[in-house]
Amino acid sequence: MRSIIGVRGEEYHFDVASNIPENSGSRTASMGLPKLSLVFGPWSQTEYFANAGQGFHSNDARGVVATVDPKTLEPIDPATPLVRATGFEFGARTERIENLQSSVAFWYLALGSELVFSGDEGTTEPSRPSRRIGVEWSNHYRPLPWLLLDLDLAWTRARFTDNDPAGNHIPDALQATAQAGVTIQNLGPWTASLWGRYFGPRTLIEDGSIKSNSTTVFNLQATYQLGPKTAIRFDVFNLFNAKANDITYYYVSRLPGEPAEGVADQHFHPMESRTLRLGLLYTF
Repeated sequence: MRSIIGVRGEEYHFDVASNIPENSGSRTASMGLPKLSLVFGPWSQTEYFANAGQGFHSNDARGVVATVDPKTLEPIDPATPLVRATGFEFGARTERIENLQSSVAFWYLALGSELVFSGDEGTTEPSRPSRRIGVEWSNHYRPLPWLLLDLDLAWTRARFTDNDPAGNHIPDALQATAQAGVTIQNLGPWTASLWGRYFGPRTLIEDGSIKSNSTTVFNLQATYQLGPKTAIRFDVFNLFNAKANDITYYYVSRLPGEPAEGVADQHFHPMESRTLRLGLLYTF
């Protein structure tokens, strides 16, 4: 058995100068974050692991010191500066099958407050506490000295943990993802790879009734080594010119001619069309 025990300290200082005097000010926050890792084995080229620890995310500095709503000037409570996250995982990694490196992990993550997108503000804002559970499976297989195959699969269940009539689904939280790649290496000066990425449908509102479409995209990369330190790289992003969206949101907006109260609808950022890039790489 091998073990790692540690703790990390974080301190943030927020300082905001706003055109609204009540929303100006400074604030300091700190947090201690413990960590524990245990590894057992290997037995039959397989080892087992268990990890636990805490992390955090910081909130927008403006919200951390704000005391009035910038639109209505009504009193508001400042946002929590640092939000704690607690996570656990356990799993196994193995090389028992020749030329295959494989690992599987089951994990849990609890967050004190989610950051969700606000369409009216065009930014993220603190929201409700959440819990995620999931499983990840990663594989790297080299059937031939010059050929590498990769496959990564993940599934996640994400929910708010407090009760709200609006529902407990976390908007835009991914549920199913997959990535697969084929890489050709060591063929003289050439290296080339083709990667595919899949993002499953995402729930867009808390009750789970509105979902986005799935997104699938392929990227191609080829590298030619000119010398020990110099190479030329050619990339093709969105190889098959997929008509998909990078991100989708659902909120109320208003176009000319629509009712004054607006219309709830999907808003999206389209994925860039097929893009070519040529670069010169130099390693110092």
